Amino acid sequence: MRVPCILRCCMACLFMIRAALPAHAESCNTPWPAWQGFREHFISEGGRVIDPSSKTHYTTSEGQSYALFFALVDNDPQTFSRLLEWTEANLAGGDLTSRLPAWEWGQRPDGSWGVLDENAAADADLWLAYALSEAGLLWKNPKYAALGELLADRILREESAELPGLGRTLLPGPRGFHPDDDHWRLNPSYVPLQLVHRMASLYPESGWPQLAAPALQLLLGSAVHGFAPDWVIYAAGHGFEPDPASGDLGSFNAIRVYLWAGMLSSANPDQAALLKALAPMGRYVASHSTPPLQTHPFAGNAEGTGSVGFSAALLPLLAALRQPDGVRLQRLRLEASPPQERLDNYYDQALALFGRGWLDDRFKFARDGRLVPHWTCRTDSHASH
Repeated sequence: MRVPCILRCCMACLFMIRAALPAHAESCNTPWPAWQGFREHFISEGGRVIDPSSKTHYTTSEGQSYALFFALVDNDPQTFSRLLEWTEANLAGGDLTSRLPAWEWGQRPDGSWGVLDENAAADADLWLAYALSEAGLLWKNPKYAALGELLADRILREESAELPGLGRTLLPGPRGFHPDDDHWRLNPSYVPLQLVHRMASLYPESGWPQLAAPALQLLLGSAVHGFAPDWVIYAAGHGFEPDPASGDLGSFNAIRVYLWAGMLSSANPDQAALLKALAPMGRYVASHSTPPLQTHPFAGNAEGTGSVGFSAALLPLLAALRQPDGVRLQRLRLEASPPQERLDNYYDQALALFGRGWLDDRFKFARDGRLVPHWTCRTDSHASH
């Protein structure tokens, strides 16, 4: 049968458009089974991320912000919307434009449910502002973009301070982290450099550009022997010291320092110094085959065996340090004991979504911290390993 001329032209155009797309374009919006499992097991129909590791099955602003990021990575606007609505209604008194979200929500001693601690958590707030800002751009949603900028501005005003000898620094929250005039309690895992750089890039006229150099110095200065601490004290005139409350310890908080560092773009000028500083963790994993459960950063030693979530969190760092055997062994450990086979390990699964998702090219971060999710079908030389 003779094909009409106009149809032949349309078919030719479609062929040329298809030929111009990246080779991976047809598969770049494939489902993300790990995220789908997490969504099914840990997120309620109303949009609450439930951590079943406690008797009360509480919720944190961290869990909400991580899930928002994963929903964006998977191009899942429906889940993103539900998560955001629950967060605003329950953690921010119904209005994220006027306050930071409370960090903990759950069952009170009298049996009622609600906010357990009004204080905010700066890391969750930063991930929330980042997810909203990137969603506003990627999904062309002005509401999300405006809300992200408002949160970024509030974080600066309420959760940062000028530390003598260090500069403008992100505090862990609005209250409780400045015990006296000369000391501040800080958490290195709260400052993923890609997010700080992205805020500085998106809002160059704000104070965010001033936070980049102190954030890097916090990461480098607190990893004295190549191991990151969970918490650290910054003393004016003296620098970084062990935190008396938690001791000289790096574990469940600190594991994220290696995770964020490994996912930093190779085009980012901070990556080389950060990889050099954290290389001892890579050497430890190479010699022990598994990550340590805890380190003693100021003493320079480590002990125990971390969970499979720790293995997942170290995948990007091992890849960035060019340790293919280390990557292979940690991937094998994940496959031999998949985190998603258990329903009581929210944190392990969150770490696995970050580490394994990045390694499997579900997302990357560009040089300035911009999110490059798989579903955009874009390639970006500045988001390379």
